Amino acid sequence: MSRLTRVRHVRTIAAVGGSLVLASSLSACGGSSAASDEKVVTVYSADGLKGENGDGWYDRVFKDFEKKTGIKVNYVEGGSGEMVQRAVREKSNTQADVIITLPPFIQQADEKGLLQAYRPKGSEEVDGADKAADGKWTSVVNNYFGFIYNKKELAGGKAPKTWEDLTEGTYKNKVQYSTPGVAGDGTAVLIKAMHDFGGKEPAMAYLKKLQTNNVGPSASTGKLAPKVDKGELLAANGDVQMNYAQSKDMPNLGIWFPATKKDPGKPTTFALPYAAGLVTKAPHGANARKFLDYLLSQEAQQQVSEIGGGFAARKDVKATDANAVALDKIIDGVEIFEPDWADVSKNLPSYVEDWKSATGS
Repeated sequence: MSRLTRVRHVRTIAAVGGSLVLASSLSACGGSSAASDEKVVTVYSADGLKGENGDGWYDRVFKDFEKKTGIKVNYVEGGSGEMVQRAVREKSNTQADVIITLPPFIQQADEKGLLQAYRPKGSEEVDGADKAADGKWTSVVNNYFGFIYNKKELAGGKAPKTWEDLTEGTYKNKVQYSTPGVAGDGTAVLIKAMHDFGGKEPAMAYLKKLQTNNVGPSASTGKLAPKVDKGELLAANGDVQMNYAQSKDMPNLGIWFPATKKDPGKPTTFALPYAAGLVTKAPHGANARKFLDYLLSQEAQQQVSEIGGGFAARKDVKATDANAVALDKIIDGVEIFEPDWADVSKNLPSYVEDWKSATGS
């Protein structure tokens, strides 16, 4: 799988436990002077950063941003691929000002002409691998892919450790993962499986076998955590930031990183940041620039772990709060590899078709 990924470094595992929620509606006139004068900014975003109870990073950021600028945030939430597809459909009458998705969908948004260059204040402190060289997008919250399990039902040494564990009879109709090509975390299932099993063919063979226990598709990853917490599912995919935040209200969530039966002591993951870009012909472009600047401000970045349960995108923000310490422990000892996002973005349609064929989805 050398073409798809390359190893970056290793860090050590633990099991813990993210937040999601809803969209709001909007109406905006594409690019008119009346629209540009409105004190609003419309954000299309992947789920995970808005709190279940209004206590997420977005909740705080939106409130503080409006208080400081008088600009209200119109928020629309869905899967990463879903948000990009919606923006593509609206290109003749652009509604969104800012798009925030997981990779490879932010790269696809750029390829589809949805993004214009803008380097927010503070983006110089974001690692070069976490932003576009041409300024089309930059990460605003760092994150890692992961899985969750019900640690109450799977206590006493029963916690899953490998991909193969999920194919056992214990997990019959108790496993679910979000849809590749629609959800960022669902697409991540394919990326990690191809890396861990050493290629597309063995990964698809595994996912075909897993289908016996799989409940079925889910457009949203965030909706899986409540099912796992209640015991309706025993395991599902997710990501560290979202699931860690959710675990505050869902005490049965445990975070884990599958290894393979061949190498059970080698769990892996990869960075899956929330990346933001300014939409081409944004109806409220000036407001959008202010919003992007605020997301990368020292104040907002310091709150990423403290409130959002994620990792700051800025290298100069050194979080020392309790959440930051716990998050470091979660990925301690886990091998972190780096996907070749250009390859993933280019070949994602064929990967998704292969997955559909293998699983009958």
